[in-house]
Amino acid sequence: MQDHAFPRDNALAVQRFGVGQPVRRKEDDTLVRGHGCYTDDLQLAGQAYAWMLRSNHAHGVIRNIDARAARAMPGVLGIWTGADLAAADYAPFSCALPLQNRDGSPLLQTPRLALMTDKVRYVGDPVAIVVAETLLQARDAAEAIELDIAPLPAVTSAEDAAKPGAPRLYDHIPDNVALDYHYGDTAAVEAAFAAAAHVTRLDITNTRIAVVAMEPRSALAAYDRTSRRYTIEVPTQGVSGNRAALAKLLKVPNDKVHLLTGNVGGSFGMKNINYPEYICILHAAKALGRPVKWTDERSSSFLSDSHGRAQQIHAELALDAEGHFLAVRISGYGNLGAYITGVSPSPLSLNTGKNLSSVYRTPLHSVDIKCVLTNTTLMGAYRGAGRPEANYFMERLIDRAADEMRIDRLALRKRNFIKPSQLPFKASSGMTYDSGDFLGVFNKALTLSDYAGFAKRKRDSKKRGKLRGIAVGSYLEVTAPPSVELGKIVFEQDGGVTLITGTLDYGQGHATAFAQVLAAQLGVPFERIALQQNDSDLVHAGSGTGGSRSITASGMAIVEASKLVIAKGKIAAAHLLETAEADIEFDAGRFTVVGTDRGIDILELAQRLRESNLPDGIPSSIDVDHTVNDIPSTFPNGCHVAEVEIDPDTGATSVVGYTGVNDFGTIVNPMIVAGQLHGGVAQGIGQALMEKVSYDDSGQPITGSLMDYALPRAEDVPMMTIGDHPTFATSNPLGTKGCGEAGCAGSLATLVNAVLDALSDYGIDHLDMPLTSERVWRAIEATKNKAA
Repeated sequence: MQDHAFPRDNALAVQRFGVGQPVRRKEDDTLVRGHGCYTDDLQLAGQAYAWMLRSNHAHGVIRNIDARAARAMPGVLGIWTGADLAAADYAPFSCALPLQNRDGSPLLQTPRLALMTDKVRYVGDPVAIVVAETLLQARDAAEAIELDIAPLPAVTSAEDAAKPGAPRLYDHIPDNVALDYHYGDTAAVEAAFAAAAHVTRLDITNTRIAVVAMEPRSALAAYDRTSRRYTIEVPTQGVSGNRAALAKLLKVPNDKVHLLTGNVGGSFGMKNINYPEYICILHAAKALGRPVKWTDERSSSFLSDSHGRAQQIHAELALDAEGHFLAVRISGYGNLGAYITGVSPSPLSLNTGKNLSSVYRTPLHSVDIKCVLTNTTLMGAYRGAGRPEANYFMERLIDRAADEMRIDRLALRKRNFIKPSQLPFKASSGMTYDSGDFLGVFNKALTLSDYAGFAKRKRDSKKRGKLRGIAVGSYLEVTAPPSVELGKIVFEQDGGVTLITGTLDYGQGHATAFAQVLAAQLGVPFERIALQQNDSDLVHAGSGTGGSRSITASGMAIVEASKLVIAKGKIAAAHLLETAEADIEFDAGRFTVVGTDRGIDILELAQRLRESNLPDGIPSSIDVDHTVNDIPSTFPNGCHVAEVEIDPDTGATSVVGYTGVNDFGTIVNPMIVAGQLHGGVAQGIGQALMEKVSYDDSGQPITGSLMDYALPRAEDVPMMTIGDHPTFATSNPLGTKGCGEAGCAGSLATLVNAVLDALSDYGIDHLDMPLTSERVWRAIEATKNKAA
């Protein structure tokens, strides 16, 4: 028998690879060397290539699509329009969220076909697919199609779209309002505002953002006529849920769709839904009897990938004479784009509301947001999906209120923090926070950032002709709602262990962190653990990666599945060691007979079971297939400090200092957590200082490439100081809280407030994102001209 036994003295191994250790990510060597396998890297025998024909009008009636000349071009295998796909009777794209209008009625759906048949509603709306032997042939043929669209008036602003007389996108949706969302006790909130000694009000635009993932969307589709089964390789955030959604669109049982995901070059929420292109290439693959590949180009990604954020908000904070918060409320508009699919209304409404009260004792709050359809690219989740937005609104209000009431900004926050003695605390959002030390996090952030030394740094900047500003902001996130997750553990014949779970790694480092958890639970050697998340045939359940849920959800599934492995192992070990089950104990990867040195390592046990003839009642393996239901939300929180320097002659802003102290509960891998923080803050810098999707009056996008849509570069991101101040979550066995979106949640407000603190020398107290050099320079010049 081959010896697969785990070393009996594994204390050093557990110490090195256990929970809490900064273990290097397993996949980094492969990815950094360029050996990853992304969807566009895949090739199947006989594959053809697809190109999407898209509308160049933001709004219009399709009068004719003439593809006769294109069909006769060299290499063309097929061209399909909306009429062709309509005949196949696929289901329309829709939103499955149970969101309701303020009157209790459900949100209004916008049935979207894979290819439009009657109208186009934004620039980029797909109207035909061309498949040819080569990509260039497909593209040439698409350019030969005569597309006749009668233009209609377009509207791109949510507020304008909701006005009477605005261009109407759908006959069944009056004023383009698909969801009139309300949360809170309106009468109680109004009474609190009426009784307030002071009310702070702000109109805030939360900028529309393009995701711009490193890897554009791509898909490779095939169809087996014998099994009548579709196969698609496509980057996702979870194969199980996306397979089910795709099967629903195709109107086939789940087992007739096989979904595979390889390496994913970023997503941030954008790749967690199905898109029209996937239905189109699956249809073409079935019709042609050969595989079909489609890969987006960067220019069309700006049109076809879901966008994020996009709110116009009126925010108000009511305070008593001493500065205690009485109530907070927001109202306004969220821009849905042209169609509702996936989770698009939730970040604009429900998620914003759940996170609004943050870490503060705010007795009441209300949310009134109209989610409005416009002639723009569809909206989706973008890193944080409502969480950064809510914290941004709250922290902007607090800084403004402190200035208006002449209360120190730090003192005002301290006055309103939820105290540890008040936990568990039922927030005005209806969520119950189980743990946290918000003042402790706050104080540690002040220390690590050397907040006390800022005055000297500001004087030094002034000597060099620069403005300097600082801001301190707290945040709290309500992570993904209760969900299902898979924890499947398979002991392989080669002595390895495969962990199968329904989250999916697209940059988070799951293979390392999950192996650390499993190694700690079962004492299995870290290097022998493999992770499988990418095949819907194996991952039969799970809710994917999103909402900062992965370590809590998969971690909880791993812990519970490990307990089941140990329980089966005790039965099997008792049989092999010829003793009673009650006499077997398990520790550090080894089953032993209590009070003796007789025992068997877990990997050896798995091997012995495969090779033994066992009586009834003795498990033939210690493999476990376990699903956990209703995994709860967690409440990660923190305090970030941003420091900026501005050149008043050019408006150029540099982030010269950044500190983030966070409470993520148990930290499985601090190196990975720090990386997540760095990435989130970088995206926050992008939105706060430079990123904005813009359209002209006719609905044409004017930020359709990386020449005119600015992203942060390495020089824009400072070295960061990251600190931890954990309190352990009581809602899951590991005590973890999500971390993936915290960098965005903490950075938006601190960066904007820091810029405004620097500009306060000129009396400037409000600017909307992005705070570009031009916008900052113009604001400074306006104050000079006013003074003159």
